[in-house]
Amino acid sequence: MPANIADGAPYKYNLNFRNVFRTPEELFGDKEIVYLDRRVKYREFFSRVRRVCGGLGGIGVQRGDVVGVLDWDTMAYMELYFAVPMYGAVLHTVNIRYPPELIYMTMAHAGDKYVVIRDEFVPLVENYASLFDFVKGWIVASDSGRMPETKLSPAYNYEDLAKGPECDPPDLDEDTWATIFYTSGTTGMPKGVTFTQRNLVMHTLALVAETRMEPLSLTEDDVVMSLVPMFHVHSWGIPYVSILMGSKYVLPGRYDWGRILELIGREGVTFSTMVPSILYMILTHPRVEEYADALRRWKVVLGGAATPRGLATMARKYGITVIGGYGLSETCPVLTIAVKNEATRGKSYDEVFDQMISTGVPIPMAHVRVVGPDGRDVPHDGATVGEIVARAPWLTSGYYMDPERTRELWRDGWLHTGDLAVVDPMGYIHIVDRERDAIKSGGEFIPTLVVENLISEVSGVGEVAIVGRPDPKWGERPVAFVVRRGQVSESDIIANLQRHVDAGRIQKWWIPDQIIFIDEMPRTSTNKVDKKELRRRLGAGGGE
Repeated sequence: MPANIADGAPYKYNLNFRNVFRTPEELFGDKEIVYLDRRVKYREFFSRVRRVCGGLGGIGVQRGDVVGVLDWDTMAYMELYFAVPMYGAVLHTVNIRYPPELIYMTMAHAGDKYVVIRDEFVPLVENYASLFDFVKGWIVASDSGRMPETKLSPAYNYEDLAKGPECDPPDLDEDTWATIFYTSGTTGMPKGVTFTQRNLVMHTLALVAETRMEPLSLTEDDVVMSLVPMFHVHSWGIPYVSILMGSKYVLPGRYDWGRILELIGREGVTFSTMVPSILYMILTHPRVEEYADALRRWKVVLGGAATPRGLATMARKYGITVIGGYGLSETCPVLTIAVKNEATRGKSYDEVFDQMISTGVPIPMAHVRVVGPDGRDVPHDGATVGEIVARAPWLTSGYYMDPERTRELWRDGWLHTGDLAVVDPMGYIHIVDRERDAIKSGGEFIPTLVVENLISEVSGVGEVAIVGRPDPKWGERPVAFVVRRGQVSESDIIANLQRHVDAGRIQKWWIPDQIIFIDEMPRTSTNKVDKKELRRRLGAGGGE
C-alpha cells in the first residue's frame, strides 16, 4: 500500500471556491441578497460573479495578481468576495478607515496590481496618484453604474466587467493564495496576513456547523446582516457562511445606525455579528424604541473585544440574544463562540447568561487551549490565568514578508494570541485581558476586563475602558475612562466597586485610582476602543 492512499487516485477534489460554492446556486437559487433598493437572487448573483471573473481577465488581471478593494459593504464588494478568489487572483480588502498614508503603504506592501475603488474615494486617491505607479488598472464602482470623470489611468467601469460572457472558473489547487489584509495596527505598524482557498473553505464549513448549535440555531430561514466591515477579516466569514447556508443576506452599505435599524425592521434581520461598540451605538440611537418588536428576534455574536455585561444586560431588555465570540485577524478570524455545551445544554439562556456572553468554547476543528508559562493547560477553576494558543486548519501561516514576527506568532507549533484568559468549571473560556493591555501593579496583574465589566453595570455608565498609568511605587496603577449614558459620578462607580470588594469578588487594589469622564471613546479603524490613544491622553494629562 502506498504511504499516501491518495497517490494515484483518479482525481483530487480541491477545497476551493469553485467547488464549494456550487451548491448554493443550485439549492437556493431564489434566495435574495439585498443592497439599497436592489434585490438579487442567488442565481443572478453567481451569474454576475462569473461575468466579473471574465471581466477581470478581459482587462489583463493574471492568476496570482493582487486585486485591492476600497469600498463600503456593497453589492459590488459581495461579488468581489467570490469573483476574485474564484478567478485565481488574490483579494486585498483595503482598510478604508486607515489614514491615506497607511492605505498607500499597505497597498504597496501587498503589491496591488489592480484596484476596485468606490467612486467617492476616487478624489482621495487622485491626490496621491503619482505614488500608485505599481497599480496597472483602476476599476471604479458606483451605485448608479455610471463612470465618473477621473485622472486615474487606465480606468474601467466596474459594471462593464459584468457585461461580458461568464467565465468557467478554474479548478484551483486548494492551497492557492486567496486573500490578504492588514491588522488594525493597534500595537505598531499593520501586519499583512494571508489565507488560502482551503483556509477559507474550512473556516466556512466549521462556522456552518457551529451556527446550528444553541442558542444560535440558524437555518436557511434566517436573515443575516453582518456589521463587521467587509474590509476587516472577511467580515468574520459571515458572507461566505450565509451564502453556503442559503440565508437571505442584507448588505448595510456605509454604516448609519438609523438606517441599520430600518434594515433590521424592514428586512426582518434575525442574525448579525459586530464588535460591542457597534451594538452600543445601535441601542443608544434615538429611534431604537421604534424597532423594539424587530429587535426581539435578533441574535448577535459580539467579538473583537470582551462583551461588557452591562451592554449585554441592556440588550436583554430589548429581548436580544447576545452571544460571545473570539478570534484574531491571524485566525481568519473565528476560534470560539459561546454556544451551549454538555454543562449548559438544557438550561435556559438566562440561567447561563455569564457563559453565553463569555469568550466561549472552540468551534468545530479548532484546537484552543489556555496555557500557563510552563505550556500546560490551566485548571478549569475560573481563576488561573493563562495565554490562549490555537491550532486550526484556517490559521494564517504567517505575516506577509515578515519572518521575524511570524516566528513570534508561531511558537512550538501553536499560534500565540497574546490574550490572557481563564477557563471556568463549565469549560467556557473568559478573556481577562489582552497581554498588551494588561496592568501589572506591585508585581501582580489586574484583570482590567473584569473591572470594566463591573463598571459597565453601574447605572449611567455607557462605555468604559481601563488603562495603566506609570506609578513610581507600584509600577502601574489603573485609570478608568468612562462615557456617561446618564447621571453618574466617580464616587458612584468607586462605591459600586467597593461593594464587589466587600463581597469578595475583586481585590481592593484592582479599583482604579481615577475615573476620567470623556464625551466619546476613541476608536481604532475597526471600531474597537483605542486604548493606545487613551494611554497617550494620560501621558498628556487629558480628561475631565
